[in-house]
Amino acid sequence: MVALVLLLIRRGLAPELIKEGETNMNSEAEVLLEEDTQKNKFLTFVIGNENYGIDIKVVTEIIGIQTITTIPEMPDYVKGIINLRGKINPVIDMRLKFEKNYIPYNDRTCIVIIEVEGIAVGLIVDSVSEVIEIAEENIVLPPNVKNNSNKYVKEIGKVGTEVKLILDYYKLIFEVDS
Repeated sequence: MVALVLLLIRRGLAPELIKEGETNMNSEAEVLLEEDTQKNKFLTFVIGNENYGIDIKVVTEIIGIQTITTIPEMPDYVKGIINLRGKINPVIDMRLKFEKNYIPYNDRTCIVIIEVEGIAVGLIVDSVSEVIEIAEENIVLPPNVKNNSNKYVKEIGKVGTEVKLILDYYKLIFEVDS
């Protein structure tokens, strides 16, 4: 129940839910239904030759590339910050985060804005593909690799003959690279 209340607070539904210790069961049901409809749905995008996916529930919007203000003394993959409707968001170039070669941005380059625990971050990707649903039986854990080379890949989605590398959005934002 605590997790549900926190979810409602994040979505601005808490005033309707919490009234002198009572709960609005319709609001709870609506949130649970919304969570269920987003289960196993991923925004897919391309970086280099690989297809990636990120849980749709953390994606707030997709925007074209725009002016990025650089910040000194940041890792190379942190390109800087953008002002998105008055809110300052850090922006990470996913190519550089994954140690791929830099390529100039073009008309297909996008910034995927994700929000995790109230923190919004922009992820620069080569192109956005689509939102797909992957059946639970087609989602597997990545191979166990000792050198920690897949630390941002949480799962692998099998879609026809393709695979989608499903990213761990929490680690992307909160884990510090060493």
